[in-house]
Amino acid sequence: MEKTNFPVSLAMDTPGRIHHLGARLGVPITVRPTKADVAIARGVASSTAPAPEEVARALTWGADEKVLLILAAAGWLYSRGCEEPLRRAGDHALLVTVAASLLPHGLKILFSQTRPDRRTVIGHLHGIALSGKRKDAFPSGHALHMGALASAAGALPAGPRRTIRTLAVGLSLTRVAVLAHWASDVIVGFALGAVLERTLRLWTGYPVSKEDDHADS
Repeated sequence: MEKTNFPVSLAMDTPGRIHHLGARLGVPITVRPTKADVAIARGVASSTAPAPEEVARALTWGADEKVLLILAAAGWLYSRGCEEPLRRAGDHALLVTVAASLLPHGLKILFSQTRPDRRTVIGHLHGIALSGKRKDAFPSGHALHMGALASAAGALPAGPRRTIRTLAVGLSLTRVAVLAHWASDVIVGFALGAVLERTLRLWTGYPVSKEDDHADS
């Protein structure tokens, strides 16, 4: 296992004076995994295999920001020829997707955490691959997108809402399965996504949650 006591430094290539300013301000803040995070990661590393890892890596693309931005942009263009409620939903989806893509990048400048796939040997023997930048574990951007999606689904009838939320949770968990993130990174990312989506509703006028209306459906 690799030591986690890393010196404070900016999570990007910056001039020396900015580097020192970041250190003086305590940026980035080092985030360490919890005992539960470590236990889960060890369990994944010791019990996985190349085949399920390949499947998880393929599935995790479903929550990738590039894929979601393309889908949101396509949906927005399609909604331009629709009635006002769908146009509003298209506006909301695009804005949320863009915001959910930008937010994790900003947070990863403020926070530094080593990915679990950089702290395992046995995991690599079992099919774990390296993902992303070494210290960009916190929070999970994929999970942040999925939290926003799960929150937005609150305006849908019970059937589609449950399907979308199940999919969102499942895709978020693939980030733990490939050891790109600790479990807590995924939980925090998912929660941030939900808060972001609900906050942006105040601006876009996207319908309020209809969960109560469909609770008995």
